[in-house]
Amino acid sequence: MISFIFKRLLQSVVVMLAVALIAFSMFRFVGDPINNMVGQDTTQEEREALADRLGLNDPFFVQFGRFALNAAEGDFGISYKYREPVSNLIKARLSATLELSFVAAVLTLAFGIPLGVYTALKGKSLISKAVMSLSLIGVSLPTFLIGILLILLFGVVLRWLPTFGRGDVVAIGWWTTGFLTVSGLKSLILPSITLALFQMTLIMRLVRAEMLEVLRTDFIKFARARGLPDRAVHFKHALKNTLVPVITVTGLQLGALIAFAIITESVFQWPGMGLLFIQAISDVDIPIMAAYLVLIAFFFVIINMVVDILYYTVDPRLRADSTA
Repeated sequence: MISFIFKRLLQSVVVMLAVALIAFSMFRFVGDPINNMVGQDTTQEEREALADRLGLNDPFFVQFGRFALNAAEGDFGISYKYREPVSNLIKARLSATLELSFVAAVLTLAFGIPLGVYTALKGKSLISKAVMSLSLIGVSLPTFLIGILLILLFGVVLRWLPTFGRGDVVAIGWWTTGFLTVSGLKSLILPSITLALFQMTLIMRLVRAEMLEVLRTDFIKFARARGLPDRAVHFKHALKNTLVPVITVTGLQLGALIAFAIITESVFQWPGMGLLFIQAISDVDIPIMAAYLVLIAFFFVIINMVVDILYYTVDPRLRADSTA
């Protein structure tokens, strides 16, 4: 296990260095940092002096090494638009994105896996057929359209839920949470459903397909022949083997919840990192864009490492291969 984790750590470091190189390249090839930081009346001598002070005249790999070291410490420079450290802007909006992604992940797993098991075991029932038909909505419709439809129905027509913003939040140190206020919880409902719907239907259909495949295997037939009750066959044997491939896909989808919250945050004007990133693109605010890219890659790396460890723990074939 230690050797396995060490290999994954080395791979993660390589991935983060590659992402950092891509993020740093934006400073070189997307716009001119000096033009974004000075006015039109600035002389050429003042521009050169600022470039020297910022180290922009240093060799490429010297600049990249400095950027990577600063990024490892959470320092991504100063925002061109807001004129304050990017780390402060990210910190102020990180809690909003993570809370939204967390609620969406809970909805995805709480409904996706049970519905996948149910539709596999009760495939001929009317409820199962209705669920499979409705799941096509989550797979087919784009996220922004689902969000707009939910806003129209529950926010405009029925007026049950707020349609934008995060509601009232409570500050706990630098972290802000909407879990402790009524308006904060109400504001979470529509965006979290919008963000979770596609991932939920994907997980549900994957679990269903894997469950049907496992139920046709010989060891399940042998378990039935031994006289084991259906509950033991379905949940102790079939579901356990179903979850082995599902773990990998689920981990990737949980990472996607954070990365692709951009669209949901834009539709609902959710004050998270995704909305900040969209605004940074329109303003060509490269430090924010680079920080967002590195941070999302970091989340993916951490989630994938956890998934690999879980996969290694659940699947005995991986342990056998590593000791062979």
